Amino acid sequence: MIAFHREYGSKGVRLVAINANETEHYPEDNFDEMQKRAREKGFSFPYLRDDDQSVAGAFGATHTPEFFVFAAVSTHARPSLRYHGKFDDNYQNPGAVKRRYVREAVDAILEGREVTEKETNSIGCTIKWKM
Repeated sequence: MIAFHREYGSKGVRLVAINANETEHYPEDNFDEMQKRAREKGFSFPYLRDDDQSVAGAFGATHTPEFFVFAAVSTHARPSLRYHGKFDDNYQNPGAVKRRYVREAVDAILEGREVTEKETNSIGCTIKWKM
């Protein structure tokens, strides 16, 4: 995500990370730990806390990470969901990645083309929901 933001930020693409995990049983996801992680990793994008989990619920998010790419089809249109799913096809081995789904979707949008693969199954840890 850091490399993606570094490459695409200059093209007008904005990345926002949102952590919705409950923190009573997962204190490593509390706001203080998030700030520490962002500093250690050198996040150059906003890393937000969805404490009441309303954003994750509204998006229908189920996993971390899970990506939602929004873009307007014209300058006067409201942004709409253009891609939803996983970042790439191999989260375990970055060197073996063959498909970069988020990059493919963003490239299509920037070039004025339709996103061909609009959804993939998210892979990662499930969101830890409050009881």
